[in-house]
Amino acid sequence: MTKVKPLGSRILIKALSAEEKTKSGIYLPESAKEKPEEGEVLEVGEGKYIDGKLVPLSVKKGDKVIFAKYGPDEIKIDGEDYLIVKEEDILAIIA
Repeated sequence: MTKVKPLGSRILIKALSAEEKTKSGIYLPESAKEKPEEGEVLEVGEGKYIDGKLVPLSVKKGDKVIFAKYGPDEIKIDGEDYLIVKEEDILAIIA
């Protein structure tokens, strides 16, 4: 993968794949799948400045996170789909 370093309070995420079938066993076509809302943090920006001080982000590389459904920007790197998310669009870290 090409090295990508997000700027500021942005985070590079690889979305976890959406379910391909329902709990009752019905397979979903690509067009019917929900947008994923969970992903793995691949890279983080340096943080944001508050009152002239650099404050690091609360997430780190390798964290599994839940993010706002319509918050991320979709990008393609080396033919793979990734998301760039602002820290405020991260809702939770999955423990």
